[in-house]
Amino acid sequence: MITDDFLREMTAVANRLADAAAKVTLTYFRQSGDVTNKLDQGFDPVTEGDKGAEKAIRAILDSDLPHHGIIGEEFGRKNDQADLVWTLDPIDGTRAFISGLPTWGTLIALSYKGVPILGVIDQPYIKERFVGSSLGSTLNGVPITTRKCSNLSHATISTTAPELFVGSERELWESLQEKTQLTRYGLDCYAYAILSAGHIDVVMETGLQIYDMAALIPVIRGAGGVATNWSGSEAGENCNSEQENGRLLAYGDPALKTELLTLTKGY
Repeated sequence: MITDDFLREMTAVANRLADAAAKVTLTYFRQSGDVTNKLDQGFDPVTEGDKGAEKAIRAILDSDLPHHGIIGEEFGRKNDQADLVWTLDPIDGTRAFISGLPTWGTLIALSYKGVPILGVIDQPYIKERFVGSSLGSTLNGVPITTRKCSNLSHATISTTAPELFVGSERELWESLQEKTQLTRYGLDCYAYAILSAGHIDVVMETGLQIYDMAALIPVIRGAGGVATNWSGSEAGENCNSEQENGRLLAYGDPALKTELLTLTKGY
């Protein structure tokens, strides 16, 4: 059973992990450095900042919590069948990182039996750290909540890039866009952070991996928002599995559920 005291203890650990990652990522941000492409076709960049930050986090976990599992973007899985598993994306938004844009973030999540119970979205350059759990969500220690927006016609929506939607997914995105007031692109994980802080209303994305999603979910829910897949099922129900649905729908006001799920029906 996960107690409030345990969550507070693990939140302190997560803050240590984020601090360790920040020391590495800030060394490389807005500096010239090598960028490696992970793909033979297309472009999926990785930097020394990505690798160094994940190594720094893993070193702490290996030393202090060796019985916990780890799933990391850069160095894979270790003991991922454990009840308690940390999921790491050292730099979510590497394209933004190498472009000098402060919309990237370090994502750190703790899951219990596959369900994320604690999440951190850290943007160290602008010194904003979002932490969420069943105890609530905070920005730099100050409680945050999503904002009211009960109708899509008043909503501000976001996705990282519309070209990531393929075929009928793109049509769905355009249908959503037509019904809403304002669209913002290119925010990566920061979109979910500012949704949780009450500045935008809906984020929809596809093709996400576990390490892209796990940390976002507790922050969104802890702030009063909703995080599901496009069919309306709870996101993050099996964050230790490689089969977790990569289509994420986040919204700040639960009153938007009917409108949104009417649009996404069949997905």
